[in-house]
Amino acid sequence: MLIKTPSQSLTEQLCNRFAERIRTRLLAPGARLPSVRLCAQQQGVSPSTVVAAYDQLLAQGLIEARRNRGFYVREMVLSPESIARTATNSIANPVAAEGFQASHVPVNATALIRGMFHGSSDQPQPGMGVFPADWLETGFMSTAVRKASSHQALQSYSLNYGEPAGDRGLRQSLSQKLAALNIPASPAQIITTVGATHALDIVSRTLLRPGDYVMVEEPGWAIEFARLAALGMRILPVPRRADGPDLEVMARYCALHSPKLFVSVSVLHNPTGFCLTPGSAHRVLQLANTHNFYIVEDDTYSHLAPDHATRLCALDGLQRTIYVSGFAKILAPGWRVGYLAAPPALVESLLDTKLLATLTTPALLEKALAWCIDQGQLRRHAARIRARLDQARTRSVKLALAQGCTFAAPPAGLFGWVDTGVDTDALAQRMLDEGYLLAPGGLFHAERQPSTLMRINFTSTQDAQFWDAFGRLRAEQ
Repeated sequence: MLIKTPSQSLTEQLCNRFAERIRTRLLAPGARLPSVRLCAQQQGVSPSTVVAAYDQLLAQGLIEARRNRGFYVREMVLSPESIARTATNSIANPVAAEGFQASHVPVNATALIRGMFHGSSDQPQPGMGVFPADWLETGFMSTAVRKASSHQALQSYSLNYGEPAGDRGLRQSLSQKLAALNIPASPAQIITTVGATHALDIVSRTLLRPGDYVMVEEPGWAIEFARLAALGMRILPVPRRADGPDLEVMARYCALHSPKLFVSVSVLHNPTGFCLTPGSAHRVLQLANTHNFYIVEDDTYSHLAPDHATRLCALDGLQRTIYVSGFAKILAPGWRVGYLAAPPALVESLLDTKLLATLTTPALLEKALAWCIDQGQLRRHAARIRARLDQARTRSVKLALAQGCTFAAPPAGLFGWVDTGVDTDALAQRMLDEGYLLAPGGLFHAERQPSTLMRINFTSTQDAQFWDAFGRLRAEQ
């Protein structure tokens, strides 16, 4: 609720609220602002206050008025360099009959990430993609860093760039960890990265060229759609079902477009929580072999899933598959340690791409992580997190159902895929007024579209206060 103060009028407060959301992309370019009358009702101010606030936003160039249609967030103005780059991409990469136009990069895709750094309040945030900080607090991580940063250790590796592929000890530990998942990867097939997203980027930059077709599961991770589009790729959205990707759609794409890559989250898919079945996995691998494309399997949530879950890399033995994972979700988001495991024939090319981008990765944190793995600390920590998550999920599901929501997929893992029955883009803006950052369903599509779905984080939706605010504002939609 806006309250007039000696230092700021209601008009200034309302203008600043919308301006901040526009600049942080929580209000995406092209989004429509509430009508003057509706905004006045929602914010508890007079229509004249809203008119004055909108006038200030117009003057700042943040919104535009469309005759007889209302007020809309303006498209961002590109620099001359960006315009030239987009034009080049458009020439080399025309719109496909089936596919996402690569020259159109969804600038709102990073809204959730920006929200992580510009928190709307101190309350638990249902749209976040990470565990709460207090869940990740441990005693062993500081011990691991102390051991890795002893004087003798620092002298041995901090005065040079270290091993190009990453710390040898960590790669040995990761090889053993993958063997437990039935994924055969020697240390020589493993490359450490600055988080799992960096690993995905290395694969894309190595195997793809602007204009190439890439199949990506939909709904899917918004950043992956945006990242590939920014590289000039043509995206082919593959509907994700309970047992795996829609194989008929994949087969049609293969026949029409000869895609070079398929990006999949086989286990605890984000945002649905679905897990791949063996039958579906077998048919995906058949398509890859028949149509000569690679599969990158993003196993970011491996620490939350049972070891026996079906993984494409285990069935394929790292022939047409590339495995990607990291430790930000389960251990330390700030450490940014990830890795990939690849077929031997691709390792040197992937390593060249890594070296061109980062030269090396932080040996100190890699050595500390190896200690956490080898001492069993990470395994025990993950077990505690899974047990705590199971309890949180049970509470969150009960609260969601009590508010009349339904689940579009059986609740599993860290996220719930919830059907609210209303437009979640509009609801997300109202929830921001209450201090809650939502993840509306439209974010998880290659082309953003209205959706009644939203992704919730089970760890941060156990509070009845959030669901009370959700229910009240949903009823106003």
